[in-house]
Amino acid sequence: MADTMQFDLVSPERSLASHPATAVQIPAAEGDMTAMPNHAPVLTTLRPGILTVTGPDGKSEYAVTGGFAEITPEGLTVLAEGAYERHADHRAAIEAHLEEARKAASEVAGEHKDTADKFVADLVHLLDHMQ
Repeated sequence: MADTMQFDLVSPERSLASHPATAVQIPAAEGDMTAMPNHAPVLTTLRPGILTVTGPDGKSEYAVTGGFAEITPEGLTVLAEGAYERHADHRAAIEAHLEEARKAASEVAGEHKDTADKFVADLVHLLDHMQ
């Protein structure tokens, strides 16, 4: 279909999704963005958040804990540090990421402290939006 693009979501553990999409909303580090077919090429980092995929078969949502997104006119590939279907069953996994992030943030000082604290805040926000 000319009005779709290929969407792939991969984490270190497995491939979570690979299917056509008409739009994908991603939690980019600099702000939320939507990728659509024929999008200009972009490579961006991801912050923890909800990734929403709309396609011919409906909508699906995933919780990501960070990573990278490569957008091309033909598709979007997300290489996530951690990715889970958006469901309450996955809260424990996100909470484990949050615990690790809080520990790391407590050990950081200087110029990297704000970044570590923002990462913790993004994970807390993600948990607030898990079903």
